[in-house]
Amino acid sequence: MSLMLEEARNAPERIRGQLQRNAEALAALGARLRQAPPHGAMTVARGSSDHAATYLAYLVMKHLGRPVASVPPSLATLAEAPWRLAGQLAVAISQSGQSPDLVAAQRALAGGGARTLALVNTPESPLGAASDDELPLYAGEERSVAATKSYLATLSAAAQLVAGWGPDRTLGEALVGLPERLARAREQDWSAAIEALVGVERMMVVGRGPGLAVAQEAALKFKETCAIQAEPFSGAEVRHGPMALVGPGYPVLVFAPPGAEQAGLLELADWLEGVGARVLLAADAGVAKRRLTLADAGHDDLQPLSVIQSFYGMAADLAAARGSDPDRPRHLRKVTRTL
Repeated sequence: MSLMLEEARNAPERIRGQLQRNAEALAALGARLRQAPPHGAMTVARGSSDHAATYLAYLVMKHLGRPVASVPPSLATLAEAPWRLAGQLAVAISQSGQSPDLVAAQRALAGGGARTLALVNTPESPLGAASDDELPLYAGEERSVAATKSYLATLSAAAQLVAGWGPDRTLGEALVGLPERLARAREQDWSAAIEALVGVERMMVVGRGPGLAVAQEAALKFKETCAIQAEPFSGAEVRHGPMALVGPGYPVLVFAPPGAEQAGLLELADWLEGVGARVLLAADAGVAKRRLTLADAGHDDLQPLSVIQSFYGMAADLAAARGSDPDRPRHLRKVTRTL
């Protein structure tokens, strides 16, 4: 078993511990955020962590109505932007907390008056030290270059943060049962995807709403572990420019879990098949045309975690089937220190 697969399968247990260990700190942080609510927020991250930031941004805007923007770290490291950020929250996300550009960006945002928060998996990191508050991910050491359990732990921490800050009590209640639901998600049989994708060179991954974040993450994992040129798109964007990519047999993976976005994604999957695409539809058991089965995460906003939990196991096995080592992607290292 590859380290990538082993670590991905360990995610439910890590999230169970995370829920318990962060409960008190998140309750206190949520209370502070309600007492002095930020007018808006911004995120700073790279790679998988930036995909997790997309998920956090969606939840904050959906539940709290505050705008969230993704900040390019180069605005601090190269452009020296004159930040004016009183009343804003800056959230930096990193597995290692060591990349100099993220640390510099967080310090610049703090210097502009923002309240700062870091979501970091590595304790006592430079990024945590540069932030007002630090939320540990508790994913444990991750040895595979491809992030899996740390990404899932970041999504979970983001949902916990929004549940503790916002008015939706159902999200917090659903989080209690999340580890058990993820354990079911990791046992889903996605071998049909391996058979369909073992020989492809390029493809598209589609999600929508909170699920766009895991479409982005899945596309990255296809690139780094399987050497497949995979591009992520929102289901609302495909019929614009991206539709020009689709021809006979073109592979498209569509994530369509339960939720407000599902109907449109199912309709899109039908359309894609109609123009000749080879569609791999991931949906719940109630969708007859699915090829990949999703386990219910218990809340619409948590469905992306179930999706990516099932995906990771398939991606690790697909890499092996294509003759690649998912633990040692070409040209990549575990910690990337961008300047």
